[in-house]
Amino acid sequence: MSATSERVRELITQEAADWFIANRAGLTANESHTFEAWLKTSPVHVEEYLALSVIARDLREACADPHTSIDALIARARTAEDTAPKPLWQRVTSRLIGKSSDRWQNAAVAMAGIAALSLGLLALWKLPSLGHVSAPAAITALHFETRHGEQQTRRLADNSLLHLNTDSALTVRYTDKERVIELTSGEVAFEVVHLPDRPFRVFAGPAEIVDVGTNFDVRLQHESTVVTVVEGRVAVGQSSEAAGTNSNQGNPPRFVQLSADQQVLVAQSEWPPKPVSVDARRTTAWLHRQIMFEREPLDRVAAEFNRYAPKPIEITTPALRTLEISGVFATDDSEAFIAFLRSLEGVRVQVTPTRILVSQH
Repeated sequence: MSATSERVRELITQEAADWFIANRAGLTANESHTFEAWLKTSPVHVEEYLALSVIARDLREACADPHTSIDALIARARTAEDTAPKPLWQRVTSRLIGKSSDRWQNAAVAMAGIAALSLGLLALWKLPSLGHVSAPAAITALHFETRHGEQQTRRLADNSLLHLNTDSALTVRYTDKERVIELTSGEVAFEVVHLPDRPFRVFAGPAEIVDVGTNFDVRLQHESTVVTVVEGRVAVGQSSEAAGTNSNQGNPPRFVQLSADQQVLVAQSEWPPKPVSVDARRTTAWLHRQIMFEREPLDRVAAEFNRYAPKPIEITTPALRTLEISGVFATDDSEAFIAFLRSLEGVRVQVTPTRILVSQH
């Protein structure tokens, strides 16, 4: 299995686990429709969800017989090729070995209840025709968000990928005519599957972005939106509210076209913006938990670090804010960045319980 295929499989497994949790809480009518749509998206979705059902079956046996050996269940799972898809067992059993019987029994109560539902939904596929099925015409809105310092990757029903950066939140709404994303905070990198009959639109602050089959990054900052294209092309326009504030500017173009390694900043009070050339790899370095700078002022670097760091960096000497630095830094390794700052001539770093103070000697 290629690295990409393995990554997609892991994402599907994560989604199957999410649906398992949702089913434990109970699904509304709309959520049940969404769950059915998710199962119909790909036979792999059904396979991964049924794997959870197989686990539920064995765990139910463990509950019925408290003397059943957990190791024996694991061994049987590994050899039962006709009942359990290997990909899930390889990932799940390695984490379950060594857990207490009590935790197995608690999990079994919930898992057993979902087994019948998942097996019933398999009938939707009518096994002789297991193949890729297009995404349904309409899908209930989904909401994703990340905490400070957290990142997530979400795979949508059409196989598009959303990579959420720290402190981000968005809502996904699909209809039979379009796919709409509303980004309300943070930053997201999109890998969009092109569907000519269903445009992919992103609304973020004052900006509206229409995908033309591409990879691009959208970041909300203050009262503006930064759009960077990694591959392909996008059309960037103003949201209807922002466009209304600029109605006295004559007839500016409705959209600005961007191609790979181009970036634009959309502000509510200015239109049209001017695209600039950038290194998109640097803009999206956060996907690899990195930030990259080349002769950037220290205050900007500190602000970027503060998006991820548990302790904020505060520059207490104004003269240092314009100090230009270059380098590649890990977003989750503040100790290495502190060591770098201390290596700079005339710079003093003091770490307190609540913040990191940078001053001049």
